[in-house]
Amino acid sequence: MRLDLRLIAEMIPHGAKVLDIGCGDGALIEHLTREKQADARGIEIDMAEVTKAVSSGLAVIHGDADNDLAFYPDGGFDFVVLSRTLQAVEKPREVLRQMLRIGRHAVVSFPNFGHWQLRWRLLTRGRMPDTNTWNRPWFETPNIHPCTILDFMALCEMDGYRVEKWLAVDERGLKAPWRRSVRMANLFGEQALFQLSRAG
Repeated sequence: MRLDLRLIAEMIPHGAKVLDIGCGDGALIEHLTREKQADARGIEIDMAEVTKAVSSGLAVIHGDADNDLAFYPDGGFDFVVLSRTLQAVEKPREVLRQMLRIGRHAVVSFPNFGHWQLRWRLLTRGRMPDTNTWNRPWFETPNIHPCTILDFMALCEMDGYRVEKWLAVDERGLKAPWRRSVRMANLFGEQALFQLSRAG
């Protein structure tokens, strides 16, 4: 499994009810079902990935995070997961709101656009960077709302979400040692992982 999916799986408790938004071929769902006996299901916009997941016996439906989350009932899940998808949705703020309406906890991972290599490449080359995490040229990327760790934390504060856990990692899975400094994590973390809940 991809690094951020392995880290997300560590956050999900045994037997949890989980919705994975943008689940791809269902790798996380399959892992959670097998290893944690979770009631895990998914929603995916790419029909080829849905077909692959369903043919593997996984509970995945075709749907769009921007429009279809409104049809899920309040509090229907323990955890709602959005892995490396937030930056690709049209309405990230609304998607987060829906996630925390239908789930007690939201788990979000995204590539950190504040990483020093991205800043350096923009500064020195004057062109959109291409790294292992941001691995497509600008004209092919699905990313329409790239953000930094600081941006995401500011949004959580503005909308009143409690950050229960967070971490920054590089592509090799090394957790950033700057856990006490969000600014250092924003500079050196290639990707970020957050667990949120509604405040109050």
